[in-house]
Amino acid sequence: MNGVIVVNKPEGFTSFDVVAVMRKVCNERKIGHCGTLDPNATGVLPVLLGRAAKAQDILPNHDKAYVAEFVLGKVTDTLDIWGEVKQEEKTCVTKADLLSVIPKFTGEIEQIPPMYSAVQINGKRLYDLARQGIEVERAARKITVYSLELLAFDEAAQSGKLRVSCSKGTYIRTLIDDIAKHFCAGGCMTSLVRESACGFTLEDAYTLEELKALAEKGETEKALLGTESLFVAYKEIKVSSEQAKRFANGGALSCDRIRQKPDTMADGELFRVKNHEGVFIGLGRYIGSSNELKVYKQFSDYSQFA
Repeated sequence: MNGVIVVNKPEGFTSFDVVAVMRKVCNERKIGHCGTLDPNATGVLPVLLGRAAKAQDILPNHDKAYVAEFVLGKVTDTLDIWGEVKQEEKTCVTKADLLSVIPKFTGEIEQIPPMYSAVQINGKRLYDLARQGIEVERAARKITVYSLELLAFDEAAQSGKLRVSCSKGTYIRTLIDDIAKHFCAGGCMTSLVRESACGFTLEDAYTLEELKALAEKGETEKALLGTESLFVAYKEIKVSSEQAKRFANGGALSCDRIRQKPDTMADGELFRVKNHEGVFIGLGRYIGSSNELKVYKQFSDYSQFA
């Protein structure tokens, strides 16, 4: 089985737990996922199957969107409600206060990753150090928050809900704590739902129960999206049968002989390469100096085009 199945990850499952379940559901050994979700978070987790697993490190779209709930005045070691409480204080923040601060956290900003994260320093995962009670200095990283919306805020409970659209590497827990620090010692996230990742949304996602039910009926492929769906951000090039054979076998193509191609092709640009029937073969990189399309990543079974 080759392609993508978008899973709506349930609470209490690690991303690796989901992969283990999907390996059995799909009877597929080669499997990976895009964008790790914390065990207590839910939502979009794209799972890559078969040859699609080769796409894990070359995805063009790493942007994500979340809805997160939070409470002000409560600080934990993990920056979420499931951690050990380190400090609590009464706060009197208003909705207007939050709305005045939110613009400061939109756009390109710097963020220090939390200790309970998978970031590596000197070859060690931060969460491994944190579990040993060790805290180390972390360098701030640049991230981009494309949009940040306050969906609700209960002034009496000092709790609310945010929708965040952001770049890869953004920690929503840290974002909430940083916002809270404008008014008090900090805050913590109380729930997290990922609404979209890598171009897929909750509308594309299946629960594990739904996927198990499909598997029992031998209909798992109903949930399968083509590998090409990972690369829709790239322009399309269609080639002839003979060119498809050559490309599938690793050979470069002369762009002078490709009839169905974009009007403009920039040096180094990546393209989705398909045969004349629309079957996705892989990604090609345009080499301007030789006017050739060279194989960047192959996703087809060569026997399809032999």
